[in-house]
Amino acid sequence: MRTKHTSHSLPSFPVYSSAFVSPTDFVLGGGGGQSKTGIKNKLRLYHTEDDKTLELVNELELASGEDAPMSIAAHPSRDEIVCGINSSQEALKDGENQNCRVYVVKDSKISLSTTRSTLVLSDSDDDYQRVTTFSPDGKYLAIAGTHDLSVLDYPTLVPAARPIHVDKGEIFDATFSSKTLVVATTVNMLVYALPSDEDSDGSEERKEGQPAALELLRTIDRPDLPGKDSGSSFRAARYHPHDEKVLYTIMNTVPPRTRTKSSPRRAFICKWDTETWKVTKVRQVSDRQVTCFDISPDGKWFAFGSSDLTVGVVDAQSLAPQFNILKAHDFPPTTLCFNPTSDKLISGSADNTVRIVTIPSDAASASSWSTWLLFIVALLVALFAYIAHRMSTGGL
Repeated sequence: MRTKHTSHSLPSFPVYSSAFVSPTDFVLGGGGGQSKTGIKNKLRLYHTEDDKTLELVNELELASGEDAPMSIAAHPSRDEIVCGINSSQEALKDGENQNCRVYVVKDSKISLSTTRSTLVLSDSDDDYQRVTTFSPDGKYLAIAGTHDLSVLDYPTLVPAARPIHVDKGEIFDATFSSKTLVVATTVNMLVYALPSDEDSDGSEERKEGQPAALELLRTIDRPDLPGKDSGSSFRAARYHPHDEKVLYTIMNTVPPRTRTKSSPRRAFICKWDTETWKVTKVRQVSDRQVTCFDISPDGKWFAFGSSDLTVGVVDAQSLAPQFNILKAHDFPPTTLCFNPTSDKLISGSADNTVRIVTIPSDAASASSWSTWLLFIVALLVALFAYIAHRMSTGGL
């Protein structure tokens, strides 16, 4: 599949997070962080009609000393985004870290709505809100740092459950179905039951301001992968947007102990059956570790960025690669996001660029034709093998 894509330079704006707020408008979060580089931390609203056009609509500069927006999620139905932004070092010394921030994106403007503290950091702690994600109905918001995850009611930001603390491994992703929350750590996946309506509204603990702990339904170990790698870790996890019986994970592998400098650090996509929690398909997507991942809202595609600077798109059904953009950035991609209509993809990087990719409208038919072509080729191979066998045995 061929696609159109264009890189756009954003001087003095390293990009770390992104979210579409409409089919043609998206927000980027970036900046120099808390280091004294002179590069301001900002949220920027952009408009694009196609891959070649990019218009800066509005920008909001954060207060001096605050961190860059490291994660962003757009609410499914409200004109709001939630960002992970650490407060300044001075605020951290006082124990105040308003890391969870809600912004209204309306009338071509970004404005702060409310904040909440969920990560308590010391001035020497380098943790940050790396995960920000909504449930499909927008009722719940999951936010997480390296070892701690909070589930909040939305839009009140009141805790819906007690925080989840992970002792082993690090949290890298979280994803909701209608009834469960899956937390992906480097060493396992943790499957939790979401609060029922009765738990949310009428429990005694909730009435007293003490929400109950989420019930841990299952712990999923890392799957066996092809090859002789010495280990792997979960890098991302996402439910299929329209089929809760399907979940995808990205697995980054560790080379064997006999590795050389050129040894691949391969990455795999795994497709899971969430009724049995068994892997149904596995496919390698890169010889280098995946750094970011997203699935299209229509559930047809997923995109990945890898440390070899590649951005790729894969068919979500067959796991067949559709196209790779080599050297999409000068630094590894830090963020990927499909638009609500699944016909645009953006990738950002700390190299001060964003790339806009057009997903062709005939992509689905092209993928379907590729599947049928593979089937026909396999059928012909089997037929020729059968004829050759009959000829060798004198049957023909």
